[in-house]
Amino acid sequence: MSKFDPNGIRADFPILDQQNNGVPLVYLDNAATAQTPNQVTEAISDYYGKVNSNIHRGAHKLAREATIAHEAARSKIAEHLNTLHAHEIIFTSGTTDSINLISNTLTLSGKINTDDHVIISGLEHHSNIVPWQMLCERTGAKLKVIPVLDDGTIDMQVFKAMLNERVKVIALSHVSNALGTINPVKEIIQLARDYDAYILIDGAQAAPHMRVDVQDLDCDFYVFSGHKTYGPTGIGVLYGKENQLNSLPPWRGGGEMIKEVTFENTTYNDLPFKFEAGTPDIEGAISLARAIDYMNSIGMETIAKHEHILEQAASSALAEVPGINFYGTSPHKAAVISFRVDGIHHYDMGTLMDQMGVAVRTGHLCCQPLMARFGITGTVRASFAAYNTLDDVDRLVTAVRKATAMLG
Repeated sequence: MSKFDPNGIRADFPILDQQNNGVPLVYLDNAATAQTPNQVTEAISDYYGKVNSNIHRGAHKLAREATIAHEAARSKIAEHLNTLHAHEIIFTSGTTDSINLISNTLTLSGKINTDDHVIISGLEHHSNIVPWQMLCERTGAKLKVIPVLDDGTIDMQVFKAMLNERVKVIALSHVSNALGTINPVKEIIQLARDYDAYILIDGAQAAPHMRVDVQDLDCDFYVFSGHKTYGPTGIGVLYGKENQLNSLPPWRGGGEMIKEVTFENTTYNDLPFKFEAGTPDIEGAISLARAIDYMNSIGMETIAKHEHILEQAASSALAEVPGINFYGTSPHKAAVISFRVDGIHHYDMGTLMDQMGVAVRTGHLCCQPLMARFGITGTVRASFAAYNTLDDVDRLVTAVRKATAMLG
């Protein structure tokens, strides 16, 4: 196979071909939202221009075609994640919605009780903290947090010591959005299988960058968002094992999630529709499947290798900047670089970099507890995608050097 050239796909992303403050844009905020290729926006346009209709309930041609396309998207995503059944894929509005679906249905199920334990880690995004805090408030369960070590990895020895018969939920990120740390989720899941706990993996930062096989992982639930995987906003995925989803009650009521409704009683639909009340984001599902096709056309392994090269090159060059401090130095990490420069506020750094055409994220990265663990209020984060280049790395380093000279 020939060496991957990111310049060969940049034409698919017209948003990258623009000026920012008179210089070409370098987009390095991919951990927040990846850009969307023409192939995906064309799928959105095709849906509204050719088959726009409600699904599963119409007898006419457009309804049939929209239904076929929507369910084909479900099958495509199921195949991509290597699920056992397509109906184990539930469409949601994103990672946050998926986690809330599980935390709320677990509450409604009565399976979580006073003094049960819910384990998360100190690496988690707020969306994988707050729903579990709310579950604990509703049920009386206790939230337990795996500490984070100085290199940005979780303390596996403490995690092992946490495991006991009172643990009912373990919810962990596959990859840290703030530090890029890749957690040993397969090992974690294997350890947890000796206990009767639900295991949810937040794959928002893993799904765009590596191949995910949920059967190999053996997690109960896996969640991710479309907008981080080169797809549209407003669409997300919840994978759940068939038996686990069947054991949980529906969260939202309405059309589609029912079999029969009377004023005296309602019977609920089968999977996946039990958890998909109302008209879904039809074009979102279809265009997300197109984004999955796009990533697979490049190759998930190819994307991971390319991004690793960029991260290594950027980390090596940035290490020469006086006063720089990196956060998240695990040898097992995704293409995310989180840093601060002594004496310079992260927001000021990001603002100056933006004036030089380099778009990065600044702040607490929706990880305030993690920032508090390191005694800081935020970082500058550069995160890479398949369309980024070594030229982008050079622009990043030059911008950091110039901003440091101006602000230091």
